[in-house]
Amino acid sequence: MIIVALVLRTTLPELEYLSPRSVEELLELKARYRDRAALLAGGTVLLTLMRLGFKFEYVIDLKRVKELSSIDYVEGKGVVIGAAATLRDLERSDVIKSKYRVLWDAVRQIGDHHLRSRATIGGNLCNPSLQADTIAPLMVLDAVVEISSVRGARRTPISELFSNPGGVSLEPDEVVTKIYIPEPPRGSTGSYFKVWWILGIAVLVSNPGDPRERVVRIAYTSAAPTPLAIKEVEKIFRQDRPLGELIKEALSVIKARVNPPSDSRASREYREHLIEFGTALLLRKLLIEGGDA
Repeated sequence: MIIVALVLRTTLPELEYLSPRSVEELLELKARYRDRAALLAGGTVLLTLMRLGFKFEYVIDLKRVKELSSIDYVEGKGVVIGAAATLRDLERSDVIKSKYRVLWDAVRQIGDHHLRSRATIGGNLCNPSLQADTIAPLMVLDAVVEISSVRGARRTPISELFSNPGGVSLEPDEVVTKIYIPEPPRGSTGSYFKVWWILGIAVLVSNPGDPRERVVRIAYTSAAPTPLAIKEVEKIFRQDRPLGELIKEALSVIKARVNPPSDSRASREYREHLIEFGTALLLRKLLIEGGDA
């Protein structure tokens, strides 16, 4: 029998603290120090990793780069969120609550008030654990992530950002700088279901009473080796049939697509149960009861 113990350091190793004031300065520092430098946004994940033994020579603090903390909405086009915007900023945003309900619902379930006041959306997105709670909501919202370096900026759909189970795929000199979310479907709402660090489910729904205009999107974390959006269900819910029947058909497709792991947090079988239960709960709430779950 092998026993693995995690040892947390009570002190942090010596390192050099850097505090750029602009995106340009930030990218120059990351290009210079690459993997030797860690980015400090809220610090809620980074400090834990360092106490676990991850070593860096430099820490680059993003808090003084003001353009990375903005939330800018343009009606009809969508919202642009700076990667260093805190989860509390998102929770308090009327635009996020009214237009991007599924993201707002996920954010308010993360930690407590104090953690959300420090943690950032970029830090959550780049969390080495693919159970990060903003991932599935951003997937159903068709979000696009801007990744920047001194070589330029590129935009990647959130669905393509997680190409392996180890987290976001970035080059050593790259930084996530912005998240672009288009205008959501008219009249849409959404909700998020989570069980600790075991599973996350995001559902977005619009026009539930009109099969021709109905939109249903579903995405998961910890239901497969990488975050998973089930595109097939969108066609199912365009059918003019009783919603209860469509939900059963969608659940059948979903159960065939998911491939949840067994790990120290939960077994595969327990995750499969939560996937079926949580998905059915959200779909019934949003489609049949017509309210936010």
